[in-house]
Amino acid sequence: MDTIILGIESSCDDTSAAIIKNGILLSNVTANQDVHEKFGGVVPELASRAHQVNIIPVVDLAIKNAGITSDEISAIAFTRGPGLMGSLLVGTSFAKGFALAKNIPLIEVNHLQGHLAALFLKEENEQHTDPKFPFLTLLVSGGNSQIIIVKDFFEQEIIGETIDDAAGEAFDKCAKVMGLGYPGGPVVDKLAKEGNPEKYKFSKPKIDGLNYSFSGLKTSFLYFVRDNSIDNPDFVKDNIKDLCASLQKTIIDILLNKLILASKQTGIIEIAIAGGVSANSGLRSSLTLEAEKRKWILHIPKFKYTTDNAAMIAITGYHKYFKKMFADQSITAESSLKL
Repeated sequence: MDTIILGIESSCDDTSAAIIKNGILLSNVTANQDVHEKFGGVVPELASRAHQVNIIPVVDLAIKNAGITSDEISAIAFTRGPGLMGSLLVGTSFAKGFALAKNIPLIEVNHLQGHLAALFLKEENEQHTDPKFPFLTLLVSGGNSQIIIVKDFFEQEIIGETIDDAAGEAFDKCAKVMGLGYPGGPVVDKLAKEGNPEKYKFSKPKIDGLNYSFSGLKTSFLYFVRDNSIDNPDFVKDNIKDLCASLQKTIIDILLNKLILASKQTGIIEIAIAGGVSANSGLRSSLTLEAEKRKWILHIPKFKYTTDNAAMIAITGYHKYFKKMFADQSITAESSLKL
């Protein structure tokens, strides 16, 4: 009998639904919310309202694209947290109602665990090599910068994390200083490709152990831009590509220096990245070079599975299904859910 999982992701501003059948991804549909761009960041109330509008059409399209019917679905998996409470409530409420109506199991998924599970996503007729446990993952996004030992699908150990801001937040806030809009990370990445990464030097934190800090970098970048703009009001405009390249290199250096140290300390050479910032082309190329140099076995997710998506929730739910890790109807969303 086929095992078919419907996954729901609604932790922030993307409404997404996906179908996994016998471990193979059949569909992954996402509705984005462009309304937040003019506000320079996600507006929680607008996000939750958009989720309410989008969720039924997105789920309906995911089911149609998969070539199945809703009656064939074995279980529904949803993002419980972390995320924006209003957004999470929409996905949680839909999942509970769907499970109740179809009399199928309900599976709650930690959003961060989903990012890790994205490394195991397989599409039809695709050659794919799964990471072997245990492996080290650099999980980097707008809200998280963590180094994690992944011992099993549901057993992870965080050995390093940010003590203040995350790498994705540093990208976005520094982009805002340069007037690049929101989200700024992808714009910085694009402009950095044409700039000189050695042109400017920015502050790198001196933090013991494997933890990260990006608040100092953000402050030094802000002051650098402000001070240089006094003498030349067009400083940012004139040097935007070099600024982006230098900023990106600094953030990547900070991330990889700790990852290299973690690999040395643990002896683990099976290395992966996950999360929204893992889409950054500079990080991917730098990590690939480090892997070749250090004989790492490297796992990088496809671009489309780096940002928030329901495919990663569905594959997590698929593995939970066989362990009968089900939730009941009393389950609630948790905005600050930990890994």
